[in-house]
Order: sequence, then structure tokens, then C-alpha cells
Amino acid sequence: MGAAADFDLIIIGGGPAGLAAGLYAARALIKVRLLEKLSPGGQVLTTDWVDNYPGFPEGVSGFELIDRMRQQAERFGLEIASAEVVSLERQGDLIRVNLADGSMLAARALIIASGAQPLKLGVPGEIELTGKGVSYCATCDGPFYRDAEVAVVGGGDTAVEEALFLTRFASQVHLFHRRDELRATGVLREKILSEPKVKLHWSCALKQIEANEQGQVGSVLYKDLKTGRENRLPVEGVFMFVGQKPITSYLHGFVELDAAGFVKTDMEMRTSQPAVWAAGDVRGKTLRQIATAVGDGALAGYLAEKYIEEKYGRTG
Repeated sequence: MGAAADFDLIIIGGGPAGLAAGLYAARALIKVRLLEKLSPGGQVLTTDWVDNYPGFPEGVSGFELIDRMRQQAERFGLEIASAEVVSLERQGDLIRVNLADGSMLAARALIIASGAQPLKLGVPGEIELTGKGVSYCATCDGPFYRDAEVAVVGGGDTAVEEALFLTRFASQVHLFHRRDELRATGVLREKILSEPKVKLHWSCALKQIEANEQGQVGSVLYKDLKTGRENRLPVEGVFMFVGQKPITSYLHGFVELDAAGFVKTDMEMRTSQPAVWAAGDVRGKTLRQIATAVGDGALAGYLAEKYIEEKYGRTG
């Protein structure tokens, strides 16, 4: 390896895409390091139960699935380090990875797998009451709402899955959706429509989250979009699942992003920068699931290894 490069490949992000890429790269015996700001797992760690990942007919907990992925990648020698990437820049054929602690790493190739995070709804009271009854993770906070009434906002798979999870604890789950029909997949729609603890509020939009005298969530103000009537509902918790925002602030000016901030790639995960791929929820695509993230990561890891071998020869 040339003296200027610390690694053949650096992977940013330790979710399913990053771990899959790391597994393929490590098995190819190239020098690779995975950088993860928190602990490996990404959003999977906030998922209580994964029912649609192939190979687990009875389902598997999010923690167990990601822990198995991590162990498998490390068994083949993947090096995982805790670090936050703040910016990237080009140095000839190398990519300079600048870290929050002021240090720098240089790599011959890069895989961006930093994922996405929940979007804010943007209603009054949301920011002020975050952590005081407003949450973006039912798995994390659901047990705090035993025998309480809570609200869930959203109509996709995540919103429905988390609403169903909350029925384990809450006495009543109020699901607010702006449309007349859920966007969630058929099986999930059937489950929630038959769940007696869930009350669906069709064509309704949250207007405000209100605090009680203790400074915690006490109620929500919502609007019936068909009648225009506003109503107030007492709840102790509000869970938001209205979409995803890509974690790409460190990428501005380095790779091309789409209008929503996701990384633009071709069908083989290539970005606008040579020797840089993107995988998983961070890239612009139709379906964001664990299975698709793993597929993205596997392809990116494979192509990065082939690029390194063809350009630099065997380095492992």
C-alpha cells in the first residue's frame, strides 16, 4: 500500500448497508475500516421486531439481527471504530476523511452508508416537548406509556409497525393519517385494522402538541381535513413517523445529492465521485428496508474491492 493511504477502503456508517459492505470487503482481504458515530446498528436498533428479513421465519429482534451482522463481519476481520466524519475531500486518487476530533484518514475508496433519521413534523410544541412525551422511537420509549393513551402520526410501514408495538403498553393508540388509506403494506394494514387498541383518525392532521401543567405532553390539537373542524385529544405521548431525512450534511460539495438530500447513485451504487459508492437509506431509491440495504452494501463492497484490485493490485 502506498504511504499516503491509511486504508484501501473506508466505510461510513455501521447499519446493515455498512456492515454488509464491510463483510464483503473484509473477506476480500483488503485493508478496510468502518467508521460509526454511535454503536453499529443504525435505525435497526430502534426496531423491536423484524418480520420481513429473509431467513428468519418467526422474525427476529432488531438488536439480535444487527448483532449477528456485526459479529459475522468482525469474524472476517472488519475493523470497526467509533468516529464522526465531518467532511470529505479529494486528494488526487485518494479520499481524505476528516473527523470531528481533528484527525484525518486517507483511503483509496469510500462507501457512504450513513443512513437516515426521522423527519420532524414541524408543528408547535414538537421541539419543545421532545423527550417530554414527543418521541421518534416507540421501541425506545414505549414502555414509559403503560396504560396510557398515545398518538402516532404517519401512515407508512414504520408508523403502523410502531403503533402495533405500542399496543403492548398503551391502553389506546390513536393513529393520525392525512389520507383515507394507509400507505403500509397489506399485511400490516390488516393487522392494524383488526387491532382493538388502535383508533384510526382518517384525513386528520396534527396542528399542535400541548403541554400539561408539569411541562409534559398533555394533549394534541388536530384538524379534520374534510370538515375543517379542530379537535383536542388528551394523550400522554406523541410518536412521529412521517418520513426520513438522509444523514448527508458532511457530504455537501463532495458528491451530488438529490432535492431531498439523498445521495444520487447509478444502479451499481456509484456516486458522482470516482471510487466512491453509496449504500442503504442514505441514497436516493424507492424502497428503504433492511434487505435492500444489505443488497446495496454487498454490491458496493464487492465493486470497491474490484476497483482496488484492478487499480492497485492485491493489497491484502
